[in-house]
Amino acid sequence: MQDSMNSDADAISNAMAHAMADALALHLVFEEELAAFRESLPAPAQSWLRAQPWNAERHRLLLLPDARGELFAAAFGLGRRGEITCWHAAGLAGCLPPRRFRLAQEFRAPAATALAFGFAYGSYRFERYRKPGTARLATLDAPPNADLAYVARAERALRMGRDFVNTPAADFGPSELLAEMRRLATRHGAEFRQWRGAELLSGGFPAVHAVGRAAAQAPGLGEIRWSPPGSGAWPRITLVGKGVCFDSGGLDLKPASGMLLMKKDMGGAAAVLALADMLMDAGLRAQLRVLIPAVENAVSGDAYRPGDVLATRKGLTVEVGNTDAEGRLVLCDALAAADEEPGEVLVDFATLTGAARVALGPDLPALFGTDTAAVRELCACGEAEADPLWPMPLWCGYEDELASKVADLNNVSASAFAGAIFGALFLKRFVTVHPCWLHVDLYAWNPRERPGRPVGAELQGVRACYRWLMQRYGTVT
Repeated sequence: MQDSMNSDADAISNAMAHAMADALALHLVFEEELAAFRESLPAPAQSWLRAQPWNAERHRLLLLPDARGELFAAAFGLGRRGEITCWHAAGLAGCLPPRRFRLAQEFRAPAATALAFGFAYGSYRFERYRKPGTARLATLDAPPNADLAYVARAERALRMGRDFVNTPAADFGPSELLAEMRRLATRHGAEFRQWRGAELLSGGFPAVHAVGRAAAQAPGLGEIRWSPPGSGAWPRITLVGKGVCFDSGGLDLKPASGMLLMKKDMGGAAAVLALADMLMDAGLRAQLRVLIPAVENAVSGDAYRPGDVLATRKGLTVEVGNTDAEGRLVLCDALAAADEEPGEVLVDFATLTGAARVALGPDLPALFGTDTAAVRELCACGEAEADPLWPMPLWCGYEDELASKVADLNNVSASAFAGAIFGALFLKRFVTVHPCWLHVDLYAWNPRERPGRPVGAELQGVRACYRWLMQRYGTVT
């Protein structure tokens, strides 16, 4: 495992510095440092800088020539002084010329790590369906004091997950998602098991089967179990991810505009697999279990219907008030299975509700939890990692909103309010043993172009949760 971590770190270091001429200096400048920075430059560069409308505004680049007009350095604005995060450096790979650079200043950890990770993260391109190009990106020498093992681990895992989300459902359905789970388990020497089609019924996952049975690809549920040597008495962590590879809405059909991004409805599964990859690679001092229901919510003669009453693994019956609230139906079986084995922490990631986006927008995943201290700690880790999560209440006063006249509960409420809370309260009914359950309702998508963050997949909460679990349990070595 340690050899894998070292090789990944070496790969990142090599990728950030290729064989060219000596690396050019890259100055990162806060607005308040502009005057001092100008005075530190050679006279020709000072004159050039004075003639440019550049004031170290955030994400603005200035190329600096020497006396012969040759490029000898670059300056990148950081905006007003504040704590350095990965997002300060994410846009560098896309705006710098394709040359080799080195940071002109030395940064302490964790700022050096944040800058190295941000540069690596911003170098991501999803080009599976494009003709091979010849364009090259800038490279950056590994800054001193950066944790390159972490940078390699996070960049690789998030690249994998972003590829999953960005890939259209025609090429990434339940079969492909489960195959990637198997591949990940094999890479880390973990056990993998799956239930497909009718096996879901005999295996005790009737709600997963009901949601996915109408699709051309059979529904499934995948399980990874990872235990480092000597981990018999170590705490158990379980991760659950919503793997709806495409969501048409079912018989409660979405409008065409509502389906455009539904390839990302497995963003929770992608986030969980990225997180699991990082934890196993780092050697988390815990036993890890991963459960992902993998389905497509499709329309056919065999589709489940509004008004149907579904059995669940927990023994609760659920009246289907809306077939477009399918995520909670597949998650309830997976959460019930997770809750059957005692453990310390159970975390699920799901692109569950549009209501969470109405409340918090696309950048802030909603965080619900039964352990107030854990919610507070996870939010603090998110702030430290520039990977924010926002705490939301599991307001028990709304529980009767999910009542049904014919079943134990309904999968939706008749109320137009508090949809994210209703979704979390529904899931909570299926977690009764774990002392700490956390539910992340994320968007998994960046809807607007930002430096180093193109429109496309965004695996929110992964780095925050990784940091929290590593702080809580540590590593094997």
